[in-house]
Amino acid sequence: MNRPEHPRVDTQAPARVALPRLADLAFALLASDCIAAQGAEAAWLEARGQLADDCAKSLASELEGRDAAVQALMSAWLADPPVEDQALYALAAREALSLPETLAAALGSAAELVPMAARALIWLQHPVGGARPTAGLLVSLCERLGERHALALLADGPARRIGLLQLEPEERPLCERSIRVPLPLVMALAGYEGRFDGVSDADATLPVLAESTIAAAQRQAAGLRDDGARVLLLRSAVPGEGRAAALAVAAASGRRPAYFEGEPPRGLGPWLWLQERLPVLELSLAPGERRRLAEIPGYDGPLLVSTGLEGSIEGPGAVTQWRLPVPPAAERAQLWQAALGEAAAVDALATHHRHGAGRIAELGQAARSAAARAGTAPGVAHVAHVARSGVGADLGALAELLADDIPDEALVLAPTQRQALDSLLARCRLRDALAEPLGLAARSRYKPGVRALLVGPSGTGKTLAAGWISTRLGLPLYRVDLASVVSKYIGETEKNLAELFGRAEHAEVVLLFDEADSLFGKRTDVKDSNDRFANQQTNYLLQRIESFEGITLLTSNSRARFDSAFTRRLDAIIEFVAPGPVERRALWLAHLGEANTLDAAALNRLAANCDLAGGHIRNVVLAAAAMAGAAGRPLGEAELVAALAAEYRKLGKQMPAAIGRIEEG
Repeated sequence: MNRPEHPRVDTQAPARVALPRLADLAFALLASDCIAAQGAEAAWLEARGQLADDCAKSLASELEGRDAAVQALMSAWLADPPVEDQALYALAAREALSLPETLAAALGSAAELVPMAARALIWLQHPVGGARPTAGLLVSLCERLGERHALALLADGPARRIGLLQLEPEERPLCERSIRVPLPLVMALAGYEGRFDGVSDADATLPVLAESTIAAAQRQAAGLRDDGARVLLLRSAVPGEGRAAALAVAAASGRRPAYFEGEPPRGLGPWLWLQERLPVLELSLAPGERRRLAEIPGYDGPLLVSTGLEGSIEGPGAVTQWRLPVPPAAERAQLWQAALGEAAAVDALATHHRHGAGRIAELGQAARSAAARAGTAPGVAHVAHVARSGVGADLGALAELLADDIPDEALVLAPTQRQALDSLLARCRLRDALAEPLGLAARSRYKPGVRALLVGPSGTGKTLAAGWISTRLGLPLYRVDLASVVSKYIGETEKNLAELFGRAEHAEVVLLFDEADSLFGKRTDVKDSNDRFANQQTNYLLQRIESFEGITLLTSNSRARFDSAFTRRLDAIIEFVAPGPVERRALWLAHLGEANTLDAAALNRLAANCDLAGGHIRNVVLAAAAMAGAAGRPLGEAELVAALAAEYRKLGKQMPAAIGRIEEG
């Protein structure tokens, strides 16, 4: 008997005889072995046989025996199968399945969906088999149809290769193994949806994409059709946005996506073809990791791969890359308007923040919730509040959120330092479109990331300034935990840094590297393997911070500890010097507040004589407040002098003489 071919439709042919399904024809042939048997199973089988006899008589006037009748019906099935078997017929033609494989798929599917079919198989195969057909049963069927190589075709044919048929358990002889058709394929062949474990559809929570991204997705889909590319690599720091982009590509291709991770389940290929699905593999790759994609047996269409910004993949076939861009400001304004409502003033959000569609949807939802709790309409202030509190910007154990707002009054600096910080703040706000009106040399290779080094002695306000910048920008500030990032294992530090930068880029946060020279320090001469790997980490970090499109602030006590290649990559270096008398007086006032008994002369003495930075002044004020609170009186000069003496002892310095005389008195 020939292998199935694609259905041929003759529009001029008369109405054909309604053929039984292929599984019923197989059961009709098996029924001839149990004519004298009793029981519900035997009666059900005989009904299948009688149906085949009646149908065969309408096709030919003279047929001797049931075997001949079933053979004639199978020949008719191969020419024009019934509607219920069209999916099986088309799959058999596409994969060039042999008769034993096609019969096995039909019987295996019937065993899953027809209760009496399962009972009949148990009855026929007792005591060896179960409710699924065995390879031995298929062999006996095919021998009666003239096929002598059924066992070999079942074991090594394309049906097993593509996962349509599975022979189990493996410890049993081949002829006694049960033939199982995966349930999702059974459902797909029967005209239902079916679903593999670990394979999912797009959900309703995916973010709405910008119009330019949807247009780009349509172009990518056209490229998959026209240039023969097999793989489209979607790069995005936001997993949800990558999923939404894959959905847009699939929709432009006229198909639905099927998302999965890891190795494709057996049988996925024919299921994708039957359901007209576009597979989307979701990967998480480490820096430098290279992954070769596995074939999906039974599927030869395009494949989408959704991953982050790191790593690379190889075939099968040509690979096209598409890195999802941040939408332009005008489209960001539309997304913010949709997220917050028409009444919200979103121009500043769209101009100053480089959020993608996924992040805008996330912050918009959180802002609406915060506004509902406050009983007001959602607006820019609610977005700033939820963003500063770290909503949706979890960097895991790699960094610590510094959520405290730093007002202008809390940051006391010299005029030159304040001017430098204002310039840095303007650079951060305008970084998205900063190079657009400039010349070609400025626009080429422009990255919207901002990198600044705050350098100066301990306690001069570097970390406080980082908090002030993030407060003014309305972005969360995360201090990188170097103990969590740096690892003694080769490659782990780079992997942690890649995860850190990827998450930070997704959420648009301000990254703060305190004591950054421990990570960004000078490269050393290679004397052993430890030096080589340390330099490798520094090299990766230098490259990654240059490609990072967010805001990075670094602090250090000395700029001399940094590699010259790194300082070239910085957009600003701001020196924090020890405060002078005017700044020290302002620092004392900012820390003391109103609840104290100090007069102007006492404040002037402290500012003139105590050469301390803001961090030390903070320590003194807190210690003095504790003394005054324990004594039950307002904070006064006596408590401040005692706290000053303790701070100077901690610093290993001599107490100023003018203040020491007050202490002695």
